[in-house]
Amino acid sequence: MATRTLFRNVNILDCTGAPPFAGSALIEGNRIKAVAPQGTPIAAEGATIVDGMGATLMPGLIESHSHLTFLDTSDLESLGFVPPEEHILRSVRNAKKMLDQGFTACNSAAAAKARLDIVLRNAIDAGDFPGPRTLAASPELAPTAGLGDVRLRHMHRETFAIVCDGADEFRKTAREMVREGVDTLKINPSGDEFVPHARAHQTVMTEAEIAAVCEVAQMHDKRVAAHCRSAKSVKLALKHGVKVIYHATLVDDEACAQLEAAKDWCFVAPTLGINYTTLNEAGKWGLTTEIAESMGVRRELETGIRNMKELKRRGVRILPGGDYGFAWNPIGTNARDIEHFVNLLGFSPMEAIMAATKLGGEIMMMDNELGQVKPGFLADLILVDGNPLANVAILQDATKLFAIMKDGAFHKAPVARQETQRQTA
Repeated sequence: MATRTLFRNVNILDCTGAPPFAGSALIEGNRIKAVAPQGTPIAAEGATIVDGMGATLMPGLIESHSHLTFLDTSDLESLGFVPPEEHILRSVRNAKKMLDQGFTACNSAAAAKARLDIVLRNAIDAGDFPGPRTLAASPELAPTAGLGDVRLRHMHRETFAIVCDGADEFRKTAREMVREGVDTLKINPSGDEFVPHARAHQTVMTEAEIAAVCEVAQMHDKRVAAHCRSAKSVKLALKHGVKVIYHATLVDDEACAQLEAAKDWCFVAPTLGINYTTLNEAGKWGLTTEIAESMGVRRELETGIRNMKELKRRGVRILPGGDYGFAWNPIGTNARDIEHFVNLLGFSPMEAIMAATKLGGEIMMMDNELGQVKPGFLADLILVDGNPLANVAILQDATKLFAIMKDGAFHKAPVARQETQRQTA
């Protein structure tokens, strides 16, 4: 018989867009069985009762741009110096850290090494280790002199990229990643401001290279995600059916119009978190605000904010997820992006939270069963001490999470808030 849990005396933020309401929710097995407003009885014989005492019950948070295998390093090449055996162990710790922070699902934006995401996803799914449900990605497929190519002529260095040149190399590597079991193929068509030989406004992959990876994805029913800061890279990605556009900070009017035309099948995650912390909080690692400004980070952040406001106006799906996994933007602080959406982009608290829950379910390709508190949906839930709509910042404080439930089982059980009941509640 499936286990049953009844949350009662809770304020339900169901993330459908409706206002929160006082009520109860019954969990049966790994699904939400029933949701009812206060005063409407729910038959809950044999259920474990959790008295929320007015706490907020809402969907678990969903990270649209996760890097569970990034290790909070202060430079790219340090990732390459971690052997795979140690790397997977540290990634397991990152996965637990994310679940501890209320993230019950993660859409990977790239693995630091081939197969790390795959092994981590499979171990979590098997119940070997605690962590969010995960869509696994390849490392970032990038050309010579692109983002992620940290090689030097006189020594071996590597990071989160597999370097490919020409359509045939990209096609072959994409096929290898599909063979190994990825859900998503990640490509780097544009550069980044901290890469001297590949800046954010530069498009460094050819159209043929982009098309080759997208062709492989279409053949195998996989999805492509693309690091696209430049306007040209966004246009090329959309032309070939890339469904997840990361950054899009430097889009022009034409790219905005194309994103609007693709809004029913495409997602944009601007990753504001890394820009914000690089500009304001990286001084301890030698990256002062003045240095960041000289690299163009302020210019890109301000341009990206303007462009995201325009894309939001056009109805494009914009999701939080800020490239967490670097020393000054560490794993586990991901919920800060929700606050960035409110403070920087002008999202209402409800819009920002729904972007991290309802839209998160959509980017996970589970929009009919993830990211909302509705009957039939998966029981990925958090019980929050307080009202996130009044202050979204409380979602950054793990001590405010009374309970964390994934797939109907408690990762963090509520303390002194449950009792067993053997009759109708």
